[in-house]
Amino acid sequence: MKPKDIVLDFYKSDVLLDRKTVSELLHPEVTIDWNTNKGFIQMNYDDVLSLTDELSRAYVRSKIRISHIIQEKNLVSLRFSHFVKTIENPREEMLMGNFFVIWEVKDDKLFKGYQMSHFS
Repeated sequence: MKPKDIVLDFYKSDVLLDRKTVSELLHPEVTIDWNTNKGFIQMNYDDVLSLTDELSRAYVRSKIRISHIIQEKNLVSLRFSHFVKTIENPREEMLMGNFFVIWEVKDDKLFKGYQMSHFS
């Protein structure tokens, strides 16, 4: 499978709410260096799964709208907006934030991520 396809599988609708699917796409030694408007976060495999659990408790839908995606060898960069629907108001789609990420793919899994975000 091409690195671009692996990254696209991770950002399909509702995948970020599904612990099983997320765990299958992540390399066991995954790390994410994430710069947010609140500061720097470094995440590992367990941290990403914990985030998935938190998201699935708070939201009933998760949709990613990708505006740009570029692959060079085993690196994939994408710019996207993340929209969610809350449990309290499942009919209204809400912009969670705008993101830019570079993923390194290793052994057909997401291995190293470098992400920047701006939350709405």
